Amino acid sequence: MIRHIVMFQLKRAEDAPKVKALLDSCKGLVPGMHEFDVGIKTEGLEATADVVLVSTFEDAAALAAYQPHPHHQGVVAQIREMAAGRQVIDYFV
Repeated sequence: MIRHIVMFQLKRAEDAPKVKALLDSCKGLVPGMHEFDVGIKTEGLEATADVVLVSTFEDAAALAAYQPHPHHQGVVAQIREMAAGRQVIDYFV
């Protein structure tokens, strides 16, 4: 299994719910996607990002199918307009 984590710093923190909704729309896009959780930073708790995506894929092929998926790419284009920065890590679990 591969865990895929993406953290976004936004230009405007108030866009976090919109980014979350966009990411949530990607849940279940491809076979082999097992976990897909999107969170928004909580005031009063430590955070260096505004929005985080934690997802798990069965294997590299499932992750590779997700990345170029047309719906995912449309979401990426919209988030890119709102994001000031992005951090990603993929690793085997």
